Amino acid sequence: MSENGIYDLVIIGGGPGGLSAGIYAQRASLKTVLVERGAPGGQIMLTDEVENYPGFEHITGAELAMKMNQHAESLGLETISDEVIAIEPGEKTHTVRLADGKVLNTLAVIIATGGYPRKLGIPGENEYYGKGVSYCATCDGFFFRDRTVIVVGGGDTAVEEALYLAKITKRVYLAHRRDALRASPILQKRTFENEKIEVLWDTVLTAVHADDGGVNSVSLKDTKSDDTRELEVDGVFVFIGYLPNSKIVPEVIKRNDGGYILTDDKCETNVPGIYAIGDLMEKFARQIVTAAGDGCTAALAASLFVELKKATNT
Repeated sequence: MSENGIYDLVIIGGGPGGLSAGIYAQRASLKTVLVERGAPGGQIMLTDEVENYPGFEHITGAELAMKMNQHAESLGLETISDEVIAIEPGEKTHTVRLADGKVLNTLAVIIATGGYPRKLGIPGENEYYGKGVSYCATCDGFFFRDRTVIVVGGGDTAVEEALYLAKITKRVYLAHRRDALRASPILQKRTFENEKIEVLWDTVLTAVHADDGGVNSVSLKDTKSDDTRELEVDGVFVFIGYLPNSKIVPEVIKRNDGGYILTDDKCETNVPGIYAIGDLMEKFARQIVTAAGDGCTAALAASLFVELKKATNT
């Protein structure tokens, strides 16, 4: 921290975007602290295999997160393991409040809190979470070894998780509400070639059922014919997108109709000196590499903002 007790920059969130911001902030000689309540890496810690990050043909999410964190640490990035409970914008400085009561005063803030899984909103989903319903194949797939599971979704994440589960389970059903997947062609090819995966086209789940041993079946509906049926499964894995984790974002900061934070080309919000990056912001592509790019952009923009702030003493 600087001599007057004020940071140049506080980064909230230690995923790829936050770590990238930390690396660029350290290189810009900003007095920076990164606050992360969990393990560094964010959601990529839950990814079995990453094949589209430049420089790595194949790497696990955990390994990539470790390398990013080691890079940031090698530059002397200060980190605090705690939860941010509030961000209070100010004219001269912004205030970041932590769960342990600590208060951080800073000239600039980068919010990199990511997102959380979107739910189906059907009977049994919440009741049987942790008893057969999951939103993380890497976390819970082991518990379904040689059993039958259903994956819900049609994008890259759903297909990647279905392929991962096919390595462990006896059978994987992939339920998609449309008649074509949205996943990249290479992932679709692998799915169609995998004998353990069966795609259920034009299909949605309407309920999850369980007994004392956990999930035992799901109710399905055909989106075209409205026909319904029951399917015996031991686990339900839901991957239908993410919602922005914007609980701590001040109300004064503008959002779109989906709750994503609106920013300019510097990742700056409508509040000067407060930036939003990664899955939190309104954007087209939500990838590890774009989150890292956002972190770079926001950190460089914050560096210029801090320099001007100090020069004008405002």
